[in-house]
Amino acid sequence: MKKEAKEHSNKIWYIKVFILTFVLSILFSYISTNGVANLSVGPAIIILILVILLGVLFDIIGVAVTVADEQEFHAKATKKVEGSKDSIKLIRNAPKVANVCADVIGDICGVLSGAISALICVKITEQFGLQFNIQFILSATVAALTVGGKAIGKEIANNNSTKIVHAVGIVLNKFSKNK
Repeated sequence: MKKEAKEHSNKIWYIKVFILTFVLSILFSYISTNGVANLSVGPAIIILILVILLGVLFDIIGVAVTVADEQEFHAKATKKVEGSKDSIKLIRNAPKVANVCADVIGDICGVLSGAISALICVKITEQFGLQFNIQFILSATVAALTVGGKAIGKEIANNNSTKIVHAVGIVLNKFSKNK
């Protein structure tokens, strides 16, 4: 019985993740590509950098949640330290939180950064009348920034998991209080 219930729960989770990814991807793609299409090169590059940083940030959160020690937050929870109960919930749901943060949001940011970089390349090529395609250079730069940023982020997450999870717990606590 428990095995069947867990399998059913997992199937529900997979469906939810699929729908969440689909909806967020459409939303982010629409906003970023339509927004970037109407901007000049400078602001478009700033948006591209922000999308890359967002992907790295959520990857850091995903890793931090998987390596954080729940016990550290129990003492804080008994002292009613803000965000500690939400931090415990995050850690107890680490696989799902990491999936949403690193895979859903992180991967969407990766796809978006590719689309935005393509739009920027078109803008640069048209604006400066270039005869060669700079997409290869910009794509490689975006990939290097993303992968390099995530590599640095993983080390930061491993070394500061308690602080990171607690900060996210505080943010979640702020949102839950406003309900």
